[in-house]
Amino acid sequence: MNAQQASLSAQDASAGSAANPDALSLQGVRVTFLSRDQPGQRYTAVDATDLHIASGEFVSVVGPTGCGKSTLLNIAAGLLEPSAGRVEVFGKPLQGINRRAGYMFQTESLMPWRSARDNVAAGLEFRGLPPALREEQANAWLARVGLAGFEDRFPHQMSGGMRKRTALAQTLILDPDLILMDEPFSALDIQTRQLMENELLALWSAKRKAVLFITHDLDEAIAMSDRVVVMSAGPASRPIGEFVIDLPRPRDVAEIRLEARFNALHAAIWEVLRDEVLKGYRQQLPGLPPQALAP
Repeated sequence: MNAQQASLSAQDASAGSAANPDALSLQGVRVTFLSRDQPGQRYTAVDATDLHIASGEFVSVVGPTGCGKSTLLNIAAGLLEPSAGRVEVFGKPLQGINRRAGYMFQTESLMPWRSARDNVAAGLEFRGLPPALREEQANAWLARVGLAGFEDRFPHQMSGGMRKRTALAQTLILDPDLILMDEPFSALDIQTRQLMENELLALWSAKRKAVLFITHDLDEAIAMSDRVVVMSAGPASRPIGEFVIDLPRPRDVAEIRLEARFNALHAAIWEVLRDEVLKGYRQQLPGLPPQALAP
């Protein structure tokens, strides 16, 4: 299957209908910002972007640094309004904050003055649930992510992996219909990272909520996803390839990397992604001679 065929297959697989609308639909989205380096000039982060995520689908977006991956997440969350185009959530135009989405950030999102239990229960507190119910549900979710017995620990008393588990529970306790994840495991060591990836897949399998997952790690994207979307280098980034990941589930993220099909998918996606990564480096390091970043 070539890149064009993969893209068409992905579009067919993710196309929503009136009876079963996409969990998230970006249609012709463009985002421009005022340039910091050139006052009065505008910078286009993403342009001509169509992205559709079906209910229950796990989609990863990969691309070079600065290609607008996090911008897409912020649009999906309702934190950023596109300059042009349309955003729909389960068939309805998104207006303001996306109340059906949960957002797990790349950076630390835990409140240092709160215990693990109180951090996880924060969203329920904002929704007005009584304290006893908040505590019961927070304890249950901490147990679900492997942190039973650590409910009273504060963030500074937990390892990086434990803090990520707490943040995951904090996101999922609200039972969002769409889960947005911005490189959530990038700061972890490889062993902890693979444990967290498997933990996420197990939790996702239980309810099959839609996931938009941003990562720089192509191996991670393939191991986790139903579909991988490749973004071009900026400025004016856009999707340039979509690949259906037809690996069987359930998956172990370490073992699946040994499969011949995994390696074939990796080679096909990297063929599209590689030139964009090189373009990104050339844009960031314009003073280097061309041969320094030659393919």
